[in-house]
Amino acid sequence: MTGPGPVRPPRLRSGDRVAVVAPSGPLVAERLDRGLDVLRGWDLDPVAAPHARGTHPTLGHLAASDGERARDLQDAWCDPSVKAVFAARGGYGAQRMVDLLDWDALRAAAPKPLIGFSDVTVLHEAFAVRAGVSTLHGPAVAGEVFLKDDATREHLRRTLFAPETVRTLAPPSARPLVPGRARGVTLGGCLALLAAELGTPRARQGAAGGLLLLEDVGEPPYRIDRALTQLLRAGWLEGVAGVVLGSWARCGPYEQVREVLVDRLAGLGVPVVEEFGFGHGDSALTVPLGVPAELDATAGTLTFEVPATA
Repeated sequence: MTGPGPVRPPRLRSGDRVAVVAPSGPLVAERLDRGLDVLRGWDLDPVAAPHARGTHPTLGHLAASDGERARDLQDAWCDPSVKAVFAARGGYGAQRMVDLLDWDALRAAAPKPLIGFSDVTVLHEAFAVRAGVSTLHGPAVAGEVFLKDDATREHLRRTLFAPETVRTLAPPSARPLVPGRARGVTLGGCLALLAAELGTPRARQGAAGGLLLLEDVGEPPYRIDRALTQLLRAGWLEGVAGVVLGSWARCGPYEQVREVLVDRLAGLGVPVVEEFGFGHGDSALTVPLGVPAELDATAGTLTFEVPATA
């Protein structure tokens, strides 16, 4: 990855209007209501997108039709009164709607924080590659971890309002899989979605020079192996500067997962840190994507050269 990197969006301020969208799966209405209440408690003015509570007419795994979900996201992003866009949940569906977005209009709009994880990895990649905007790999506001875990909420709040206070991430669980230090621009997210992006129009061509974040949920070790092998065979990992591994919830015994991670990643010859506390775990850090940082895998730290939001 070369050049100055994506543009950082402005930080949030008290009273800002923000939008909550459902680009993927359908929501539990009660969880959405609770998530909106949390945002109000941050002195924000949250608005749920028109189809955030919807369902697809025939496909129950989707929140509304592809066009409706795309329109909700585009309208929120292009509305100058909206200062941030939160994903309500992940699931599946962002791949179906990402090419329906008007990327000329999205590029012309002022950048703003986009927050989400899991299936939202598709959108993180698209906004980085097609719009040149950095985003936040963080919890979904109608998700269980956001609603239950104080630390998860507080870290996201500080990242949005006071990013200079969270320039260094040092989760106590972090430990080196491959020791060493590296610098690069952060990218990545859910492993399965990154593998699924290969070969699609306007996908990122590779992780060269970047600090790659990887995590997943509900994928047994052989499927983690398969996705990593696909990235390796495609040459997508050539030149990556370092790797930051998050949670592998419901992926089987961690030691079995770890054996796959060592087998597939240690040969890259770059620093790799594991159990870094982001993703589908019981608590989740917010990690900026598209921001230059230094990884110290030996110490278990990730330090950003600039705050996540401007």
